[in-house]
Amino acid sequence: MRKNKGFTLIELMIVVAIIAIIAAIAIPNLLRSRLQSNESSAISNLKTVVGAETAYHAANAQYAHAWADLTGATPRFLDGEWDGVTKNGYIFVLGAAASGAEQNFQCTAEPATYQTTGNRSFYIDASGVARGEDCGGGACADENSPVVGD
Repeated sequence: MRKNKGFTLIELMIVVAIIAIIAAIAIPNLLRSRLQSNESSAISNLKTVVGAETAYHAANAQYAHAWADLTGATPRFLDGEWDGVTKNGYIFVLGAAASGAEQNFQCTAEPATYQTTGNRSFYIDASGVARGEDCGGGACADENSPVVGD
């Protein structure tokens, strides 16, 4: 009688095929959840910017239009580096709103790489309402974009 000392080639190929099928199912779900996580983080970061802008406005009677005003002030209104830095796949841009520059601001969040780090662009201003839409990789988040939920 012969003892079985290992797996046959067929058995190993079946195991590899099962692992490949499981990976084919799991990887797209992982990528989709990462996009959703990045988008949620971008919305949360925009709301943090609104809080910092509100505190800055209370102290200075106007809104900040540059990251240095929020991050370099004493006291600091916003922690961390924001100017030109990618945060969780999004790039944030702070500036003056089209109307009422001293009494309004705008902050946009654009995916660093469209469809890899995010699908939607986001916008927020002094109203505190976060808006976003899928812009096909271009900048389009503005006051006319759909409101995103909390």
